[in-house]
Amino acid sequence: MVKKAILVLEDGSVYEGEAFGAQATTYGEVVFDTSMAGYQEMLTDPSFAGQILVPTYPLIGNYGINDSDFESQQIQVRGLAVREYCPRPSHWQSTRTLHEFLLAYGIPGISGIDTRALTRHLRSTGVMMGILSSEMTIEEASEELKALPRYDSVNFVRQVSTKKAYEWQCRAPATVPLPYLSLRGASAVAKRSRSSLGEIPRSRSEQAPQSHILVIDYGLKYNILRILSHLGCQATAIPCTASAKDILALNPDGIVLSPGPGDPALLDDIAETVRNLIGKKPIMGICLGHQLIGKALGAQTFKLKFGHRGGNHPVRDLATGRVYITAQNHGYAIHADTLKGGLEVSHISLNDGTVEGLRHRELPILSIQYHSEASPGPWDNMYLFERFLEMVREK
Repeated sequence: MVKKAILVLEDGSVYEGEAFGAQATTYGEVVFDTSMAGYQEMLTDPSFAGQILVPTYPLIGNYGINDSDFESQQIQVRGLAVREYCPRPSHWQSTRTLHEFLLAYGIPGISGIDTRALTRHLRSTGVMMGILSSEMTIEEASEELKALPRYDSVNFVRQVSTKKAYEWQCRAPATVPLPYLSLRGASAVAKRSRSSLGEIPRSRSEQAPQSHILVIDYGLKYNILRILSHLGCQATAIPCTASAKDILALNPDGIVLSPGPGDPALLDDIAETVRNLIGKKPIMGICLGHQLIGKALGAQTFKLKFGHRGGNHPVRDLATGRVYITAQNHGYAIHADTLKGGLEVSHISLNDGTVEGLRHRELPILSIQYHSEASPGPWDNMYLFERFLEMVREK
């Protein structure tokens, strides 16, 4: 028999449906994403840590789960709410159903709810905390939710960041399109680094990489490493706890500050590390990394009413006037009128006018609020990695 489930929001709204995945109770900030495909990438995106995901596309699970479209080692969302769950997927790469995937990681899901009504509610009132359960009554869930910590009080970056540094190893043909490159893992061959980060696995390659790029992992998606590797770089991911001294001891040619979850206001220690890196190496910031660059140079951030999440957000590049369709996943943004330290706006959102990119007037620094690595979403913004590598080569 199908078991019932409920999604209860902090304002008292209740959505009743059917349970799938793990039969359990979870809580988190309830957010919606407008991408029409890519639910596996969304589920494994560390930027969704601490959140219950609501895809606006009505049918989820129809192409199953495969072994390639992982953006981290595990499911990162706390729960999943969908209009219709497809229990019989059809795709030649599928190895298991979405239900089996959620069950394996202990993540509950709810189907059969009106996600269009839920999305409209979140757009009008703003994102809020919610509890998803197949075990509690509505009254019990409402009382439980009142005692749980709020999303913006938790440092999720520490939870999702890698604990050890590792180098990305390319294991796929270069002819495979970027978002489908299966480039996960690291070589067992290792040599000791000169920094206190310990042993970093090193891969063997027939051709020497053009540049060594360090990616500080605040919740990075694997596609960032795939793209850098595809572009000929030696890409090394390092923990968010690495100090500026540790990072510079690795002598990278450039540094990428990755995306990640949570409120940047909780990350003063990381912002201080970024401040000590500025001017030392070319830097590219993506999403949370973009906010940390602004914060390191004195800018302030604020919480958006319902965030930007999806693969169809228009952004204007102010240098060229060209509009790009972008993939986004963030709930915070930078106050444009608080920019300091030589930063200026390079990209803006055409939906709400918020800051979508920064550049420095003198130093080799660029940052974007959206996800140039896509996965899921359009590939229109891969050029930004090439622009960053041009800065690296010039430096």
